[in-house]
Amino acid sequence: MVKLLYIGLGGFIGTLLRYALSGVVQQATKSISFPYGTLFVNLLGCLCVGFLSYLAEEHGLFTGAQRQMVFIGILGGFTTFSTFMNESMHLTMDGKLLLTMMNALCHVVFGFLAVWLGRVAAHTLWR
Repeated sequence: MVKLLYIGLGGFIGTLLRYALSGVVQQATKSISFPYGTLFVNLLGCLCVGFLSYLAEEHGLFTGAQRQMVFIGILGGFTTFSTFMNESMHLTMDGKLLLTMMNALCHVVFGFLAVWLGRVAAHTLWR
């Protein structure tokens, strides 16, 4: 039961962070045609997952409950696959196929690179 509370609290924190940060980024880009805010939070979330998972695996950074709170709760609430897919669908429905493909490619390629970069950074900083 305590684990569920930690996960729920983490989800609450991650969701609020996503809402705030994606809004700030989207507003800063002044773009109404491309979802930069969602892309940013998803890539930042990937970077954090890579960084923190390396530290958890190699240095025992978290207890089991802490790990669930951080990865399932906070980062699960922070990143959002459903929003990415919904925005991609709207781009497609608006006839913006090139932007749809760019959005998907950026999320997949840069998301993978962000996880890798996070792991490399953690390894470099905590040898």
